[in-house]
Amino acid sequence: MPEIEFSSTIRELRSRLGISQEKLATQLRVSFPTINRWENGKSLPDPAIQHLVAVFVESLGADYADIRARLAAGGEPSAVAAPLRVATRRGRRKKTHAPEWTPSENGQIMDNRSMEGLLWKAACSIRGEKDAPKFKDYILPLVFIKRLSDVFEDEITRLAEEFGDQDTALTVLEADPTLVRFYIPPEATWPVVSGRKPFNWSADRKPKTLGEQLTTTIRAIAKANPTLQGVIDIVDYNETRNGEREISDDALAKLIETLSDPRYRLGLKDVEPDFLGRAYEYLLRKFAEGQGQSAGEFFTPKEVGWLMARLVAPRQGEEVYDPCCGSGGLLVKCQLVLKESAPRIDRPLKLHGQELTGSSFAIARMNMVLHDMTGEIVRGNTMANPKFLDDSRLRQFDIVVTNPMWNQDNFDPKSYESDPYERFESRGGFAPGASADWAWLQHVAASLGEKGRAAIVIDTGAASRGSGGQGENKEKAIRRWFVGQDLIEAVILLPDNLFYNTTAAGLILVLNAAKAENRRGHMLLVNAGAAFKKGRPKNELTEDGIRNVVECFRGWKDREGVSRVVPLHEIETADCNLSPSLFVHSKPAVFNGDIQGILNELAIFQKEADSLSISLASTFDSLGFHWGGSRD
Repeated sequence: MPEIEFSSTIRELRSRLGISQEKLATQLRVSFPTINRWENGKSLPDPAIQHLVAVFVESLGADYADIRARLAAGGEPSAVAAPLRVATRRGRRKKTHAPEWTPSENGQIMDNRSMEGLLWKAACSIRGEKDAPKFKDYILPLVFIKRLSDVFEDEITRLAEEFGDQDTALTVLEADPTLVRFYIPPEATWPVVSGRKPFNWSADRKPKTLGEQLTTTIRAIAKANPTLQGVIDIVDYNETRNGEREISDDALAKLIETLSDPRYRLGLKDVEPDFLGRAYEYLLRKFAEGQGQSAGEFFTPKEVGWLMARLVAPRQGEEVYDPCCGSGGLLVKCQLVLKESAPRIDRPLKLHGQELTGSSFAIARMNMVLHDMTGEIVRGNTMANPKFLDDSRLRQFDIVVTNPMWNQDNFDPKSYESDPYERFESRGGFAPGASADWAWLQHVAASLGEKGRAAIVIDTGAASRGSGGQGENKEKAIRRWFVGQDLIEAVILLPDNLFYNTTAAGLILVLNAAKAENRRGHMLLVNAGAAFKKGRPKNELTEDGIRNVVECFRGWKDREGVSRVVPLHEIETADCNLSPSLFVHSKPAVFNGDIQGILNELAIFQKEADSLSISLASTFDSLGFHWGGSRD
């Protein structure tokens, strides 16, 4: 639409509404100067903003249909004027979902900082209503709805292009909801939830409160999409205890307004594929850890996930497995890495994941469908009850990628001895009760096919515990078995402070059940500890760092201060200590930073140290000791 035509349309809209530019700016959630520039013909919004204006006008009802039509005629994306095209062949029309994910046309996607800003604003909007650790229980389902609704809008736009106009697309879709990833009933779309579009509720169904409407919305989505039943419809926004609402309509309205900000659209091209996993990760870290509680898991930073996917280099048609898949991020990245190397995919990966935590399980299932990925996500405790079996044996896969909980200590050691799947005793023995790191590696090894390969993230301590000491150590014995079997292809030391729940560095172990001839009897050790960009609160693994590690792995060469190909007999001489820093000494990184910023950080560290000293003093005092020296 030309600027002059758009300006007159906006001017007429404001005149008929009888409101000021400031008021219209508030309703459209843009700045006052923006409205002024539009009306004066000095700027034209991009198609996405024009679409938001059209949605707003549509919510005003039939009296504004002429303005809505004018906006649509100007190229508004959800009402494309084109000849009607209907499939004429018999049988069910083939689903033609959009590609898994590509950036928006201008390449702009929501980065981590923007996502965290959105979620923090959302949390602040209900502050005081709920304890911080419970924020995520109310915020995340609404983020789900917003994500699903925005993706649904994208798909309506696609169908409108295919069938000629939006009304025809909606009619076709009502007859066959399987044409989209998730079907969102009219009363459950985000414009209705946010109050920007009216919905004609029947008298017997009209919600009495906003909380009741949200609960009805979630249940309607779950009913229309059976795979989400029992997954998203587990929160009652209208719950009342002792005569008081658990969360008020006022707080819910503020939360909805925050998520409705047009800057935070969550469609197919607006955010990365694992956006929901990132959101859950942030909320869990921000509020569980902030209250001194343990989130119980170490989520995989997206850069680490990309590195792992590139190390295993998926090939078409392969089966990929994650035994503790969380939100499915590692599985998603494997498919996207395949797409990078093979623009035409005739045989997509077959993705399989098992997850214990309900919220993560829900996100993983949604991620599979949202991105048209072929896979199966099941729920359960993998260590106690693995679900992927061939008869009574563990199913074996081409690729395993996983980041299990580090140093997990809630397994009964007796369960290792009585394991019906023979994962442990024949693979080096039983892991200690204090840490299941190597038990997870044994499970991964048992799940690899004859030519299978894997990338697993573990705690750095798992590489060396017990080495150099007198006597036998359970973890060292298991490491010795892996070294003796020549299963470990590479060990990669990551930078410090990448993971949300810990400042520990972490290691990636790359396993290969069928090493290339020139790699047998050797192991590549990589020290990538300096390959990061300093951030707040967490560091980030750099793109150059990822590329360098992958090049080291593929090139299989020594690189001073970074990597070294080590004979297995040298590993054995070192008492099966697999720590890359023992064999590769990297040069310390030099950082140039703002002096005041560094001093501010030092002050924070000092405050934390003082707090810890006070806590320790109190603890030892209660035990009859004096912190800092003997009693006078």
